[in-house]
Amino acid sequence: MPTTRPAAPAAPAAARELDADPAGRLDALLGRAPVLPVIVIDAIEQAVPLARALLAGGLPVLEITLRTPVALEAIRRIAGEVPGALPGAGTVLVAADFDAVATAGGHFAVSPGTTPALWAAAAASGLPWLPGVATASELMQGLERGQRHFKFFPAVASGGVAALRAFAGPFPQARFCPTGGIDATSATALLALPNVACVGGSWMLPKDAIAAGDWARIERLAREAAALGRA
Repeated sequence: MPTTRPAAPAAPAAARELDADPAGRLDALLGRAPVLPVIVIDAIEQAVPLARALLAGGLPVLEITLRTPVALEAIRRIAGEVPGALPGAGTVLVAADFDAVATAGGHFAVSPGTTPALWAAAAASGLPWLPGVATASELMQGLERGQRHFKFFPAVASGGVAALRAFAGPFPQARFCPTGGIDATSATALLALPNVACVGGSWMLPKDAIAAGDWARIERLAREAAALGRA
C-alpha cells in the first residue's frame, strides 16, 4: 500500500535559501559535496542526530526519502534544528509532494523518474528538482525542457560508468547524480567522470548503526565519503 504522507508544519523562513533561480540553486547544492546521502528515517527521533553526524562528517546536503510517515517531519526538524544542513526530499512521486516538501522547509526534490505532472509541478513550485532518467530518450525529453542536471537511476543496473561515458558524447551539456547500487568503490570510479556532479548512496548509513544510535560511526563513514574525489 502507498505510504501516507501527512503535511508537515512550515519551517522557519530562514531555514530555506531564497533564490529565484532553481537551476542555479540545484547546481550549488550538488556541488557542496561529492556524495548525496540517501536517507530512510523510520523513527523521528533519529532525524536530528543523524543529520548532525552527516553534517559533521562533511555531507551537508541530505536526501530524505518520502518512504516513511515521518519523512516530512524529519525534513522540518532538520531544517529548523541543524544549522548548515540542507535537507531535501527523495522519492518524490506525485505533484502534491512539491508543495509538501517546500512547506516542510526542504531545499530540493529528487525523483526516480519523470511524468508530465511532475514536470508541471516542479516548474510551478520553483523548488530545485533532480529528475531521474535511465535512457537517452528520457534524457532528451529533460533537455528539451531546459533541465541540465539529472539523477541517473538505477545507476549500476543501467550501465554505470559505461553508460555515463556514452551519454557524454551526444549530451555534453548534461550532468548527473548517479544513484542506485553505489558503494564507496563504485563512487570513486563514477566521480572520475567529468559529467558526474556527485553520487547518491547510503553506504555511510548502516542500518545497525542507525538503530544503535552510533552517530560517531556514521560521522566517520560520512567523512570518508566526503573525502572521495575525482581521479
